[in-house]
Amino acid sequence: MMDGDLLTIGGVRDTAGRRETLGWESRRPLEVRLSRLGGRRWGAAGEGNEMSDVTLANLLDDAAFLSLEHQLHLVDVTGDRGWHVDLKGQGRFTFTGDEPIVADRVHLLGSAAPGPRSWLWAWANPAGYPEAVTGLAASLRDFGAQHGIPELTEPEVPFAALPGGVDDPASVVAIFMDVAKAVSGLWTSYNGPVGGGTRAAFVIEHPSFQLPAPVGPRIATVLQQGAMMPTLSDHRRAIHSYASKRGLGLQWNTEWSQVVITAPGIRATVDFDGYARIEKIDIEM
Repeated sequence: MMDGDLLTIGGVRDTAGRRETLGWESRRPLEVRLSRLGGRRWGAAGEGNEMSDVTLANLLDDAAFLSLEHQLHLVDVTGDRGWHVDLKGQGRFTFTGDEPIVADRVHLLGSAAPGPRSWLWAWANPAGYPEAVTGLAASLRDFGAQHGIPELTEPEVPFAALPGGVDDPASVVAIFMDVAKAVSGLWTSYNGPVGGGTRAAFVIEHPSFQLPAPVGPRIATVLQQGAMMPTLSDHRRAIHSYASKRGLGLQWNTEWSQVVITAPGIRATVDFDGYARIEKIDIEM
């Protein structure tokens, strides 16, 4: 994991791999059609679900699409800037360049290393990072204890214990960042390389990271890319959660096999197969 004296780290944006922003790669083909225009609720913890619904898989579903949209927006805002983080004191995360963007707050969740093939929570790291930057990670530990989610309470979590068949540090970091987003409501993160193949998970806050009003082209991109995420479990829940949080129109058919999502400039029809997986997306703009 991160060395005990490694309190200041940084690097250049890896634009080729999309790892800093997304942390995953698509694995399943999906039929998507684009054209031009001429009862049950799935939600996140605290949004109407029963307590039994608070599981790691459901938290990932609740976060998936909205997390993706925030990361795409982060790329819009920061471009190809490098980055630097200082974890001393209150912490400081900066996107460097001629006009640096300094985050209002930075939260270190933990790190994923290829050697031990495990995730280590920031609150368990022997480096002893300040509470100001590990407080969010500690609150996730408390949330996990309350809801019986061992991946949030164990100091170190093997890659093999995580959903989606993830086997690399960047994908593991993406999982824990999305869980943090679903629980905290803080939606922007950074998946940073810190040396030796290890990746660190940061949640960062800044007014410019807040999403603008939804628009058709961005919604279309989010639906198309999000449908390919390997960690999705309940695809219907994930779609419903995103549309609800984003204030989009939703209309399910009686069999829960199709949903129509509407917003200014877009109408998207999402079909699900017999296993409730996203099978086809028909987008009209």
